[in-house]
Amino acid sequence: MRIARFIPSRPVALVAVLLVVALIATVWLGMQPQAPIAEDVSTSADFKPAPTPASATTTGPPWRYGRDDARFTVVEYADLECPFCRAYFAVLKQWIDAHPEVNWQWQHLPLTTHEPAATANARLVECVGEAGGPAAFWHAVEWVYAHTRGDGQGLPEGLGYPGITPAAQQCLDSDRPDALIRAQSAIAAQEGIKVTPTLRLRDRHSGKTLLLHGPVEGDALLSAIDLLAAGGTTETASKEMPAESLGDMPR
Repeated sequence: MRIARFIPSRPVALVAVLLVVALIATVWLGMQPQAPIAEDVSTSADFKPAPTPASATTTGPPWRYGRDDARFTVVEYADLECPFCRAYFAVLKQWIDAHPEVNWQWQHLPLTTHEPAATANARLVECVGEAGGPAAFWHAVEWVYAHTRGDGQGLPEGLGYPGITPAAQQCLDSDRPDALIRAQSAIAAQEGIKVTPTLRLRDRHSGKTLLLHGPVEGDALLSAIDLLAAGGTTETASKEMPAESLGDMPR
């Protein structure tokens, strides 16, 4: 008996060959390394943009000492011939250094009883600051308090600020510092502030303020900050103290 042998037609054979080739290609491609799919980091849940660094100090008047991003600001209305302001300067600076959540803003208020020395000193520190920046301004204030005779007597005869630059001298020869000092004094007058030092504490978050009279010790400042942070209304508080009581202020 003869067994019949099946011979496929040419079209069927061609299809079979193509299927085998396709299968081999699929297996080979599956073994190749795949390129990673790029992720759009801007829409990723874990993406956080880098924070913008805050400036350490302002670059012009009104001059500030401390962090510009501090929530609270102590605005000091001060006279460079005022003995209470002089005693308070180093103490408040030390307290600000210990409390980064608070910065310190200088506001000129030369008293008529201390003129013309008070305005002369204010012109000096403003022009040194204009020429040298914030660090130069605060150093000049410290120098004036260290050398003035106070109570309107001014600096000793013949004593000049060391290292006056041509830019600072050009400022002193102009009326720019006078306009600035008058403008800051006018703000104090509008707020009814007539004595130095006077402090206005501001909460940058709520916009509320608290007025404090006299050199204010650290505990009183912290209490005022707590009041503003708790949403206390804008009001005036009086705190008069002799200069000798300020020795232990930073707390």
